[in-house]
Amino acid sequence: MSAGMRSISCVAGYHLNPWTCGIAKFNQILAQRLDVPVVGIQQLLKDATHRPLLSVKLSEFAPLHAEMLDAWTGERAGRYDLFLHAFDGSSIERRLVANAQTVFCGNRELYETMLPMRPDTIELFCPGLIRNQPRVKPTDLQVFTFGMAHKVRVSYYRKLRDLLEATGQSYKVFVSTALHEGTSFDDSFVIRFEELQEIFNGQVYFMGYLSDTAVFNHLLDATLLAAFFEKGLRANNTTVNAAMECGCPVITNLDKFSPAGFEHNRTVLDISCTERLPGVDRLAAIGQAAHDVAHSRYGWDQLVAQIRPACSEVPS
Repeated sequence: MSAGMRSISCVAGYHLNPWTCGIAKFNQILAQRLDVPVVGIQQLLKDATHRPLLSVKLSEFAPLHAEMLDAWTGERAGRYDLFLHAFDGSSIERRLVANAQTVFCGNRELYETMLPMRPDTIELFCPGLIRNQPRVKPTDLQVFTFGMAHKVRVSYYRKLRDLLEATGQSYKVFVSTALHEGTSFDDSFVIRFEELQEIFNGQVYFMGYLSDTAVFNHLLDATLLAAFFEKGLRANNTTVNAAMECGCPVITNLDKFSPAGFEHNRTVLDISCTERLPGVDRLAAIGQAAHDVAHSRYGWDQLVAQIRPACSEVPS
């Protein structure tokens, strides 16, 4: 490695959330291995004391931020190093490469592209980003939950943990999430997931954003779907309805506005009324009753049967 690489004070990147960006996760691990912090590009531009390793893919940048970085690198030629993840040949990228002390490339194609501009380019690679992940072992009980776009209902999840612990059986919790338009995996999401990890003593596995096929299979395999709401379950919660259609027992919170036919210990479990988790046979019976009510009262056929005649009536 060059002298520039040995003297870097930080790894600087554009996106910083390792949950949603592979380069951000790469930068996080690299910085830990180099024993330096990760710094965001916008923070970097405000602090002249840093000697960074820029680890970037410029096509990810907003135009304004690319221009700001261009001005910054022009003023600090030879005082930063560069790890390129991609190169599109723009004038800003060319200046970024020209002004770097040392240029590293993540693959052979990039290396060959850089050689005419920087014969001293160093060809490197990107190791795998999966670190120290535990093997998910079979357990007696398996809980599936998602809806992490909102605040975790801590009291409900703590009670669920106590109910699971009281069974004396092993358990795990799979967490998935859905992103609503205009939302993102931000730092608050990480905090909420870490909160769940603490509640369940680390027996929590984040599954990311799952396809319908994946969700369907999790519901078939789950002992319970856990779904808790600010006020109570509503008839337009499609997650719970899908679970019930699959015959997956649901533990939730009910109130006077919850759907008719969703009754504690018959078709669902109301966390507020549950003092101990039912055994396997009783859970199977609840799942079957849930399946029956979902298909007889809350299926697509029933919805269409009520919409069609109401929409086809001719006003008098």
